[in-house]
Amino acid sequence: MLSFGGKWLGLVTAIWVQAVCGNNYTFANYSHVLKSLMSLTQMQLNNLSVAKDFGKAFGLLSGLASHHFSTSLLLIIGATMGFIGYGLQFLVVTQTITPLPYWLMCIFLCMGGNSTTWMNTAVLVTCMRNFPNNRGPISGILKGYVGLSTAIFTDICSALFSSDPSMFLLMLTIFPAIICCIAAVFLRETPPASTCAQENKEAQFLNTFNLIAVTVAVYLLAFDVSGIHGHVLSLIFTAGLLILLLMPLLVPLYLIIFNDNPSPGPDQEQQIHEALLDGDKKVEEVETTKGKAVIGEEHSIGEMMRSIEFWIMFMSFLCGVGTGMCVMNNMGQMGEALGYSDVSIFISFTSIWGFFGRIVSGSLSEHYIRKSGTPRVVWNAGAQILMSIGYIALAMAVPGSLYIGSMVVGICYGVYFTITPAAASELFGLKYYGIVYNILILNLPIGSFIFSGLIAGYLYDVEATTSVGGEGNSCIGAHCYRLVYVIMAFASLLGCVLDLLLAVRTRKVYYMIYQHRTTLSNSIK
Repeated sequence: MLSFGGKWLGLVTAIWVQAVCGNNYTFANYSHVLKSLMSLTQMQLNNLSVAKDFGKAFGLLSGLASHHFSTSLLLIIGATMGFIGYGLQFLVVTQTITPLPYWLMCIFLCMGGNSTTWMNTAVLVTCMRNFPNNRGPISGILKGYVGLSTAIFTDICSALFSSDPSMFLLMLTIFPAIICCIAAVFLRETPPASTCAQENKEAQFLNTFNLIAVTVAVYLLAFDVSGIHGHVLSLIFTAGLLILLLMPLLVPLYLIIFNDNPSPGPDQEQQIHEALLDGDKKVEEVETTKGKAVIGEEHSIGEMMRSIEFWIMFMSFLCGVGTGMCVMNNMGQMGEALGYSDVSIFISFTSIWGFFGRIVSGSLSEHYIRKSGTPRVVWNAGAQILMSIGYIALAMAVPGSLYIGSMVVGICYGVYFTITPAAASELFGLKYYGIVYNILILNLPIGSFIFSGLIAGYLYDVEATTSVGGEGNSCIGAHCYRLVYVIMAFASLLGCVLDLLLAVRTRKVYYMIYQHRTTLSNSIK
C-alpha cells in the first residue's frame, strides 16, 4: 500500500514542479527593466525573449536523456540550469553586476528557458507512463498547474514585494530548484492501473486533484480582480495560497491511512486479460499504407518523422503556440501601447485562464473519447477559431480588448498544451515519448522567432519610428500591433484547418480506443 500511496505522492510532487516551472511565460514581468538597463530596441528585446524560448530547442537533449536516465537526474539538471540562468538575470537586474554583453545575456536566458524542458520531460514522461488510461486528465492537471505558475509567481510577488522585478527573478531562481530536489526523491515510474476498478479509482482521485486546482485558480482570480490590497491582507492571501498548494497531499495521505487500493479477484483478472487481448487485436486493424507504422501503436523516432500525421500536428501546434508566445512575450509593450502602466493583471489573467483551458480540455476530450471516440485534436481546432476571434478583437482595439485578448489567448494556449501532448502519446506511443514531446516543443523557439522576433519586433519598431506619440524606441497607440494581430489571426485559421485534417486522418484510431475501453468495461460488468 505504501507503494500505491507513493505513486500518488509522486504525482503531488510532479504537480508542484509544474506549479513552479512556468517561468518561460514570465518575461513580461521584468523585460522592461532589461530594456532600460541594456538600452535595447524592441527588436533586440524581442530577440532576448527568442533566446529564452530557444532554450526549448535543446529540449531534445532532455528527451534523449529520459530514455536512458532516471527521473531524479532529469529534475536535478533542470534545477541547476534554472538556478544559473535566472540567478544571472537577478544579478543584472539588481545591478550587482553590470549588464553582460548582449550575446552572453542571450546564452543565460537560453539556459533559463532550457531548464523547464528537463522539468517538464521528467514529469510528463513519468506520469503518462504511470497513468496511461487517464492521459487527458493527467495532461490537463499537470499542464494546468504550468498555466497557473505564472499567476502564482506574479501574485505572490505583487502581494509581498510590490511586483519588484528583482524579487520576481529571485523567486524564479530559488523556488523551482528547491521543488525539483523534493520531487527527485518521490517521483518515479510505478506500475499503471491493471484493473477497471483501479482505473475508476484513479479517475475519482484525479477529479479531486481537478477540484483542488480549480479552487487555486479561482482564489488567484479573486485576488487579481479585487483591487489593491494592504500588507496584512496580502500576507493572508499568500498563506492561503500555500495551503491550497499543499492540499493535493490529502490524496496520498488518505490512501496510506485507509489502505484504499482496489484489487481484482482471479476471475476478473482473467476476464480483463482476455478483454485487453481482444482490444489489442481491434487496434491493430487500423488501416495503414505499406511500409509505415500503424498510427496508434508504438513508433520509432524514424517512423514518426516519416508520418504525415506528425507533421500536420507539428505545423498546427506551431500556429497555436507561436502566436500565443508572441502575445505573452510582448504583453508589456502591448499594454504600454494602449496606455496601461502596469500589465501584471493581464499576465496573471493569461496564466489563470490558461489553466481553465488546460484543465477543461483534458477532462472533456477524455470524456468524449470514452463516450463516442471523438478525436482529441478536434478541441485544438475549436481553440484555433476562438484564438483568431481574440486577435481580431485586439486588432480592433475595442474597449477592454486587452482583457479579452489575455483571457482568450490564455484559454486557447492552455488547450493546445493539454491536447497535443496527450494526442501525441496516443498516436505515436509512450516508448519514446520524451523525444516526441520535445520535438513538438521545438515549436516554441520556432514560433517565438517567427511571430515575436521577426514579425512583432520588426513591425513594432517600424510603428515606433513613425509614431507621433512615441518616444524614442516606444510606440503608443492601437496601431502599434494591429498588423501583427491580423497576421496571427490568419495563422490561427490555418492551424484550425490543419487540426481538422488531422482529426479526419486519426478518427479510426480514436474509434478503436473507444471500442477497446468499451470492451474492457463490459467484460467486468
